[in-house]
Amino acid sequence: MSALEATDVALGVLRVTVGTVFVLHGWNHVFGGGRIAGTGQWFESLGMRPGRLHAWTASLTEAGGGLLLAAGLLTPLAAAALLATMLVAFATSHARNGFFIFRPGEGYEYVLVLGIASICLGGAGGGRLTVDHALGIFGAGWFALLLTACLGIVGGAVQLLLFWRPTRTNSTG
Repeated sequence: MSALEATDVALGVLRVTVGTVFVLHGWNHVFGGGRIAGTGQWFESLGMRPGRLHAWTASLTEAGGGLLLAAGLLTPLAAAALLATMLVAFATSHARNGFFIFRPGEGYEYVLVLGIASICLGGAGGGRLTVDHALGIFGAGWFALLLTACLGIVGGAVQLLLFWRPTRTNSTG
């Protein structure tokens, strides 16, 4: 094994940081503020029905996917799951509010950065400081990048198509 390179360390720091952000976000949905009941009501208000199911799905995906990403285990699959979650968040909550997160309703800059970071980390394979590298699975490359992007985009789109039922407002009156 050759010496670690700066790229391996940089990918490790980014992977652990992004993974930790997701773990804490999922944890907060379950244990913070309104807990799962409140998160479920919020998901319902966004049109993700049933809200409680999607509160659990998003929370467990963020926490579990974040842990896998931080460890560098099944990195492209973990990154794809996190990308799908960010695509659903973008479509249901953030896109209509513009770019900046400090705008009313929160803009999409946060979910955009986390989604793109997920694609990049899935494609980069997380570096040599990963469980994937130790097991000899899921290295960097086009396959990992396309797997992450395709599974993430398809996963998010399927979830939206099956479960997103936003409330329509009558503009004729």
